Amino acid sequence: MTLHLPDAHGALRAYEPRAEPLSLAGGSAFTSRTVFSAAHVVADPYADTTPDSPAAVDWDATLAFRRHLWSHGLGVAEAMDTAQRGMGLDWAGAAELIRRSAAEAKSAGGRIACGVGTDQLTAAGTLAEVRAAYEEQLAVVEESGAQAILMASRALAATAQGPDDYLEVYGHLLRQPAEPVILHWLGPMFDPALEGYWGSSDLDAATDTFLEVIAAHPDKVDGIKVSLLDAQREIELRRRLPQGVRCYTGDDFNYPELIAGDDQGFSHALLGIFDPLGPLAAEAVRVLDTGNTDGFRALLDPTVELSRHLFQTPTRYYKTGVVLLAWLAGHQSHFTMVGGLQSARSLPHFARAYELADGLGLFPDPKLAEERMRNLLNLYGVNQ
Repeated sequence: MTLHLPDAHGALRAYEPRAEPLSLAGGSAFTSRTVFSAAHVVADPYADTTPDSPAAVDWDATLAFRRHLWSHGLGVAEAMDTAQRGMGLDWAGAAELIRRSAAEAKSAGGRIACGVGTDQLTAAGTLAEVRAAYEEQLAVVEESGAQAILMASRALAATAQGPDDYLEVYGHLLRQPAEPVILHWLGPMFDPALEGYWGSSDLDAATDTFLEVIAAHPDKVDGIKVSLLDAQREIELRRRLPQGVRCYTGDDFNYPELIAGDDQGFSHALLGIFDPLGPLAAEAVRVLDTGNTDGFRALLDPTVELSRHLFQTPTRYYKTGVVLLAWLAGHQSHFTMVGGLQSARSLPHFARAYELADGLGLFPDPKLAEERMRNLLNLYGVNQ
């Protein structure tokens, strides 16, 4: 049946939903790229909470979604910004998420890496307090058996006086892990509090400091995740990495070309958009494993319009679209988010996200997605 979807100007347009989904089976791990999906958390819709309450998580549905990603051969990047870290999920909730997901990964045979930050600090403090907060979280991740991702720290951004403070803190931390970690450079478009990270708002100067950290400890750095939404800067950065240090793209605008690479190298992936794209992204990487770059691009290039829509300014609210699509796809029974973040995007935004995802065949049950979208439209007063 036809749906009438509102556009950005409030006008309704007719849309005919897709009848059949893509046929995408699960599969084994990839051979040519290391690929992580940053995964969202599923809220408990029956919890009596407010936006200021600690997160109430539906653990069964949250872990089931991770098993879905592992079944397609994807790794899970846990407790990252896609999981609403610092936007509804506090450190206590993140620590429980890390422990539960790491245990589930062992049971399922899935790969997992978990975010290490300083979000137990409620205000900027001293560099010693920042180091201690990082160390507390690193211990939780290492005790769980997961790989660590050293995330950018709001507290460090507020405390550091310049590049030397970043070199001191990260140098201290990188002497500690038993296994190599992933470093994460998250740009201010994802979190405005991270403006000037690595000691400068000049990205060339910040890049030099970032590379200095890595060069001092190359044996402790598995790779870097770059989330700056600047493809050329990422390419130039990955060409300057020490031998053996991977570049994991976090560029949700330009990921197909960055993963495909060029004659001087390529990026691996750690992406929030691979939450809703999981099965399709996995199929594309398996095609790339055969050496078929054109086939890889043919599958993944058409998804960029959806990704750019979900990650449009203000980019940090992309999680709302990710969870909307998880609900429409049947991975959870409701469209509720921790912190009430389901209100962060508009109905026209939801309508366009549905249309683009449906057109790609992302919904395993298109009829279910249509029914749920119809219910959402009716709830907003757009009677069908």
